Amino acid sequence: MKNLLYILLILPTVVFSQEKITGMIMEANPENKHIGLAGANVYWLNTEVGAVTDIDGNFTIPYKTEYKKLVVSYVGFKTDTLTINEPKTVHHWLQPTDNLDEVTVTSRKQATAKSYLKATNTFTVSSDELLKAACCNLSESFETNPSIDVNFADAVTGTRQIKMLGLTSPYILIATENIPTVRGASQAFGLSFIPGTWVESIQITKGAGSVVNGFESIAGQINAELVKPSTDDKLFVNLYGASSERLELNTHFNTQVSDKWHTGLYVHGNTHNQKHDVNDDGFLDMPLYNQINVMNRWQYTDTEKGFVSFINLKFLNDEKQTGQLDFDPDTDKLTTNTWGSEIDTRRYEISAKFGYVNPQVPWQSIGVQTAFSGHKQESYFGLNQYEIEHNSLYANAVYNSIISDSRHKIKTGISYTYDHYDEMLDVPNLDSDYERTERSVGAFFEYNYDNLDKLNLTAGVRIDNHNLLGTFVTPRFHARYTPWEKSAFRASFGRGKRSANIFAENQNMFSTSRAINILNNNGSIYGLDPEIAWNYGLSYLQGFNLFGRKADITFDYYRTDFENQVVVDFENPQEVNFYNLDGKSYANSFQVEMNYNVFEQLDLRTAYKLYDVKTDYNIGKLEKPLVPKHRIFANVGYETHVKNNSQWKFDVTFNWLGSQRFSSTENNPVEYQLEERTPTVTTLNAQVTKVFSPKFEVYLGGENITNLRQPNPIIGANDPFGSNFDTTFVYGPIFGSLYYAGLRFRI
Repeated sequence: MKNLLYILLILPTVVFSQEKITGMIMEANPENKHIGLAGANVYWLNTEVGAVTDIDGNFTIPYKTEYKKLVVSYVGFKTDTLTINEPKTVHHWLQPTDNLDEVTVTSRKQATAKSYLKATNTFTVSSDELLKAACCNLSESFETNPSIDVNFADAVTGTRQIKMLGLTSPYILIATENIPTVRGASQAFGLSFIPGTWVESIQITKGAGSVVNGFESIAGQINAELVKPSTDDKLFVNLYGASSERLELNTHFNTQVSDKWHTGLYVHGNTHNQKHDVNDDGFLDMPLYNQINVMNRWQYTDTEKGFVSFINLKFLNDEKQTGQLDFDPDTDKLTTNTWGSEIDTRRYEISAKFGYVNPQVPWQSIGVQTAFSGHKQESYFGLNQYEIEHNSLYANAVYNSIISDSRHKIKTGISYTYDHYDEMLDVPNLDSDYERTERSVGAFFEYNYDNLDKLNLTAGVRIDNHNLLGTFVTPRFHARYTPWEKSAFRASFGRGKRSANIFAENQNMFSTSRAINILNNNGSIYGLDPEIAWNYGLSYLQGFNLFGRKADITFDYYRTDFENQVVVDFENPQEVNFYNLDGKSYANSFQVEMNYNVFEQLDLRTAYKLYDVKTDYNIGKLEKPLVPKHRIFANVGYETHVKNNSQWKFDVTFNWLGSQRFSSTENNPVEYQLEERTPTVTTLNAQVTKVFSPKFEVYLGGENITNLRQPNPIIGANDPFGSNFDTTFVYGPIFGSLYYAGLRFRI
């Protein structure tokens, strides 16, 4: 690293001491006019030495005797390679590509795109895919995606929890524009804090991912790219209403402030104040809530000088109330009159991104990301109180370049994170205050070899010094090999390490009468050691034609092995115990997915998934609770031809979940005992969209159209302050069918 820095420092001196070649790049035209091409690329083949022509087409480039081939390229013109044997003035005319034979290729844009070229197993979910469902927030944006599992965390808070490769969201690095966002205090509810209309696309990576984004990811990475003020609609309005009497309003206002500055104001509000108890257990089927979410986004772009930057200011206020139908917080809060809960969250974020691409050497770039967030949650669940305040600072600087030629790319940089947690509990059996500060500084290096044709390798390593986790190394490796046309074999392995925030990540346990115990009190975080895991993956993607239509099939196998894990043990129905793993814990995930364009306007996606997730608990090795071993998924999308700017869109999603293991209830009285496994779950969602014009469309949809409902999702609902009350045994929908309608307007 020291030598690399020295080379970078002396490089300008060496360059300016060299001989130079000057010249002019012009457009070839019948009138033989000397029309200079501004912005043409001129560079020496297989080097990092290059230049860009000025407004008149003139350029100056360093010269050495070993430089022989000068490449000249410009969009819309044929690329030429000139042989240079001595310093001289170069005048060259580029031929427009319209002198070539014309070939027109047309293809429908895929709503979910898989790459045949990347080393990582990454696919991109576009805004078109997100619009196939209501997608009111990020937690509801994965209903049409077979790689992400979505379920409710408990029977009272309405919190949706996602899983990837059989592991819950704490093991997934969830970022907004590559800045880690849903972590720490926001782990339980953070996905609902990112409105769906703010999301431009989602990149989902299976496996450990890149070292550039940190050391915490284990199962995968999810990155949400937000809409850009420069490309988003000047005005966008999305109004949503559901049969549950849930209402939402999203508005975007974007304007160009100057030649280089754009800004956008994004406002999201949602409310639900109607009480529902379809299963007649005396508890709300979904919480009452109000949320206001505001973001002000600034974008600076200077293409001539190679600068781009974003500044985001966000504010969120989220209020939830749940519990028994008759609960009144003014009179019943923290009493045994009736059981109730309130969760009030206030959060603000400030983030900035700065990027610079060298106009003369376009493969060199520098990026800096910084973010600060303040998160405060005040909540109680019956008689249990939980409050958390989390202040977080994140900074990351990345330098990109190439070695020798563009096949060899590197990324290197440094990162810093700071997290201060202050937690207050009023829960039997636990201390009242838990406060800690986590600081880490790290450096990373990632090398990528890409010949585009056959092989792509990405090898990365980072070293971090953490005040509680110590100094440790994180290696990651990804490879893609293409043996034949439209194919991609991938392999990966990587290590992840994280501190488990046991209270913030498992808030559903507060909505029970269980005693909470922390065992092995020797570690540095809640008396527990950090979690460490290795992830290994194999994947094969093959594209082909079936009956003259495009199709592809993907086989994925991933295994996660834990060196250490904070085990969350619900196997005693009167307790929940946290302790360090003593034995083995692993998650095996196999998925086969097929996409087929049945005919021009109809797309079919099907998938089968098999999970094998087991952990050594204190009582022995057991299958992880509430993880279906088998899952079948199907999605059908149909669009009519656009006629007079108008069309119809139809989308249907089918999910079948196999039986899931309940954690043990055998020590409960007979009336509070459950079967060992759940029934299977089948749900059907559908949406119809009528596009009247590019500016206006309406949509109508239904969730859980088959009206499946889990009977008696709450154990001991008739005695919520008794010793058997538990809301965590949720495996399927509680409310039943839900229908919604909305409109989108843009100018």
